[in-house]
Formats: sequence, structure tokens, C-alpha cells
Amino acid sequence: MVIGGMNVGCVASYFGGKNILITGSTGFLGKVLVEKILRVQPGVRKLFLLVRATNDESARHRIQTEVTRREIFQVLREKYGNGFGDFIQEKVCPLAGDVICEDFGLDTAKLKELSKNMDIIVNGAATTNFYERYDVAFDTNVLGAKHMYAFANKCIKLKMLLHISTAYVSGEQEGLILEKPFIMGDTLRAGTHLDVESELNLIKHTKMELNANCATERAERKTMKELGLKRARHFGWPNTYVFTKAMGEMLLGHLEGDLPVVIVRPSIITSILKDPLPGWIEGVRTIDSVILGYTKQALKFFLVDPDAIMDVIPGDMVVNSMMVAMAAHTEEKVQTVYHLTSSVSNPTSYTTLQESGHRYFKDNPPRGENGEPIRLNNMRFFSTVVRLRAYIVIKYKFPLERKIQIGHASD
Repeated sequence: MVIGGMNVGCVASYFGGKNILITGSTGFLGKVLVEKILRVQPGVRKLFLLVRATNDESARHRIQTEVTRREIFQVLREKYGNGFGDFIQEKVCPLAGDVICEDFGLDTAKLKELSKNMDIIVNGAATTNFYERYDVAFDTNVLGAKHMYAFANKCIKLKMLLHISTAYVSGEQEGLILEKPFIMGDTLRAGTHLDVESELNLIKHTKMELNANCATERAERKTMKELGLKRARHFGWPNTYVFTKAMGEMLLGHLEGDLPVVIVRPSIITSILKDPLPGWIEGVRTIDSVILGYTKQALKFFLVDPDAIMDVIPGDMVVNSMMVAMAAHTEEKVQTVYHLTSSVSNPTSYTTLQESGHRYFKDNPPRGENGEPIRLNNMRFFSTVVRLRAYIVIKYKFPLERKIQIGHASD
């Protein structure tokens, strides 16, 4: 089989004997990547998984409970049987650290050892909450990218730095969106100029003011969330998440160094299509919250153009693309961007989601707390706010006002 001009066997063999640092391994996509490398290339030298923990023992516990003991490793467990634990211990090295800290908070000796031996870095650490606090999102998505790049520059034999971003850094656009890097200062709104350092200073100044005014934790959280949204929308991005991910990309292109960098921008990542477990997913992802709301009949209508394309892509396809990109661009001292999306090759509308979801749950009805099947009604889609408001008025406001009038009359 050939993918993008590369034989599948060549892609797998590329990772043989490599030392690979991965951040974000406890996330959905991180687990899929770790499992895939170990399954297709058991000859990989070592996977160093950087996780937030107080020490290496705590990091090891996190990797065991949040990564290698999860269902996605079922195929590997069956392959190695009783030797699975020994295989993981040999190939996986948990590291206690944090991308928001310079040098990840690692001591000098450990950092020096890592920098001498690292071949590949995959930066998947991110906070993906659309409406995260500005300071929290900035620390992980912007400064995290900066610290990762600084470490990469210390790695004397580094062949590849792959950074996971999101397709939605391009904002709300229609038509063909080019795979081009962000230049420092770029924004999505004409007449504005973005200075990353100024944004960091704004965050620091705002927090100092909050502390000076003895703001409560709740007030601080609210202020920082509102600040993130305000700054994002000022520059043309829809939310704090994609705004900070765009700034992280800018830093990768702006910082001094001459490294082989690949940036991948997936759209909405969904469950695994094929390997190792078809349909496997973990947690509630972006589009899943809509499906869950429908099954519980808590979400009866949705504001979206039913003919709009819902750009989703299975997690294993994203990981496959990442691995091909790393092998294809190894040691190329340039920055390459890939959009990992499905809207052109396999477009799926929200109407399709509605119809297929209703059909599936009709044959496989969810059950309530009493064990009885929940009767599902079709979800209504509204393409404009005007239509949604009109529906709410007719369906809910008028009946409620009538009940109030009858109640007053009976009094």
C-alpha cells in the first residue's frame, strides 16, 4: 500500500531505533499515537511521555492509569500476553514535567541527557476548551510551543518536530484555505496587528490589577475568560482556543533556529475508523456533546445550517497522516503545514448527522434511569437566529403567557 508516495512499510520502519518525546499523551489523540507507534514499530527505541506530575513515580502512575491500561491497548495486550508490562516498561519512559515551564521544569542533568538522544518531538499538549481562561490557554498553547521549540534547538540529532494545531486557526472562512504558516503579527481582521509579547504583558497586568483589588477566585476566572474572548474576537478569531493555537504557530515560525518543523491542523477529531478498535473513542468530543444532548432529549433544537459541511476526521486517520508527514519531511529544515480534514474528499452535512443519528437510535434506543427506552424525536435545525427565535416564541413563550393569563383569571 502506498500513502502520499510513501510505502506503508517505509513509514513504519522510519520510527525504528528512534527516541521520541511526546507531550499530550494522556489525551485522546496522544493515546492513539502512542499505541500506533508501539504496535507498528516495536523496534522504536524509547517513547518519552511528558506529563504533569510531582515526580517520575507519579508520572509512571499517570501513564499506567490514563494511557497503557486503556481499552485502546487491547490488541497490544493480546499480542504480548504476560509480557505486555515488560514491553511497556522497556519502551515507555514517563517524565514528570510541564510544557508551561522553561525546560519543562526538568533538572539540568536530565535535560542534557534528553537533548543528546532525542530524534523526534511531537507536541500535542494543549488546552482545547474553547472558552478557557486567557492566562491558562496562553501558558499551554503559546508558551508551551515556545518552550518546546527552545528544547528542540538543544537536541543535537533532532530529525523532526511535529506540532499539533487545529484547522480552525484559519477562522470562519469559506472556500479554499491554503496550508500556509502564520507570520508574526498576522490576524484575521483587517487593520489589526497582533503582538504576542503585548498579549502576555496584558495578561500579567490584568492579573496584577485583580490581585491588587483582592478579587475572588471566581471573579478572576470570569475576568480572564472574558479577556480571552475579547482579545480573540478583536483580532478575528471566534474563541480563545483557536486564537492561542494561532499564536503558538506564529512563535514556531518566528523563533531563532533552523529546525525541521511540521504543523498539522486537524478539523473535528472523532472515533477511530479502523485500527486498532473500530469506533473507539474516549471522553466527550466536540460533536459528541450534540449527540449526547439529543439522546437525553435535553437538546431538541440546534442553531446550524443543515446543509453546512460537518468536517470530521477519525482519530486513526489523523495519526496515520502525522506519521507519514514525519517520515516524509524528516531533516528538512523548513516549516510545512498540513490540513487534516475531510470536507472535500468526504463531505458530510449536518442533515446527514441528523438522519443517521435518528436512524441509529431508533434501532438502538438509549434507556433512562428506570431502564425503559427513551423515545426520541427528530432534532430541529435552524439556519438563522431569526427562525430560532420565532420557534421559541411560538413553541414556548406564547403557551407560557397563556398559562399565566389563565392563572390570573382563576385568581
